[in-house]
Amino acid sequence: MNLQKRLLRDVGRAIADFRMIEDGDRILVGVSGGKDSFTLLYLLQQLQKSAPIDFSLIACNLDQGHPGFPAAKLEAYLRDTGVEVVMLREDTYSIVKRLVPEGKTACSVCSRLRRGILYKTAERLGCTRIALGHHRDDLIESLLMSMLFSGKLRSMPPRLTSDDGRNVVIRPLCYAAEADIALFAEERKFPIIPCDLCGSQENLQRKRVKALLTQLEAEHPGVRNSVIGAMGNVMPEHLLDPRLARAERGPDPWIDEESAPLVSLRS
Repeated sequence: MNLQKRLLRDVGRAIADFRMIEDGDRILVGVSGGKDSFTLLYLLQQLQKSAPIDFSLIACNLDQGHPGFPAAKLEAYLRDTGVEVVMLREDTYSIVKRLVPEGKTACSVCSRLRRGILYKTAERLGCTRIALGHHRDDLIESLLMSMLFSGKLRSMPPRLTSDDGRNVVIRPLCYAAEADIALFAEERKFPIIPCDLCGSQENLQRKRVKALLTQLEAEHPGVRNSVIGAMGNVMPEHLLDPRLARAERGPDPWIDEESAPLVSLRS
């Protein structure tokens, strides 16, 4: 199977598994200028030609004020693909630089600001979905980072409804391997624009987790596939969340749901 067919298969399976796209959807595709978002836009355009339903695409780039960002070059490329294009400019770069101390990672602040702008834009344009280019490896790394550094068992959901219910975010590349995407982007000669804010930080926890996975993969091929498989094969009864146990067994006589344990179980 060639690379494009494999990626289209991955995207098609994700869309079907999580009902990401429905007839009549108007999809805002976030295109940052990186390999992942370029690949996402291209594959969705290919699926448009053969999908059994109708949906439309809007390629949306947010110029965050990074020095030297080639917005005009990116816009020209996107328009050449035939897709509808929306170019935004918000100086979040200065905000991030002001809020994040030197040496600290800027990803969380940057992503929150970017997400808020995309949400508002999607509402203004009447979009029913926001498609982002996070891939299989992003989901795996997010899971491990959350477990190792936050004490939570969670990752990036393939489909997410915003807290106010007004936006739906989808990640059609959630089954696609980063290595496949990188190779495909090279084959297609996408005009990659590197991130000079978060992507250049060497002390990211994500980079440490990525290096760990790479080492494990070299010793045990298939580790990443095993992790992504585990994310789709959850066994709640084998975890330690008492809320799951209570949901299964019903009210617990030892617990006052309104306050605290009726009897302390500590020695």
